[in-house]
Amino acid sequence: MSTIKIKLKKSPIGKIEKHKRTIKALGFKKIGQVVEKEDTPQIRGMIHAVNYMVEIVD
Repeated sequence: MSTIKIKLKKSPIGKIEKHKRTIKALGFKKIGQVVEKEDTPQIRGMIHAVNYMVEIVD
């Protein structure tokens, strides 16, 4: 499978609890951190839920 790189661009502080848990589940710990995940429909759904806090990088 292919992979996708995701960058956390905004802090989850003060956001909806469900979105905080999604950010943690994606593996983020700091702003600016880039994580690499497999490109699956589940990961894409998680990205879509918190798209205002993350961006896909090349």
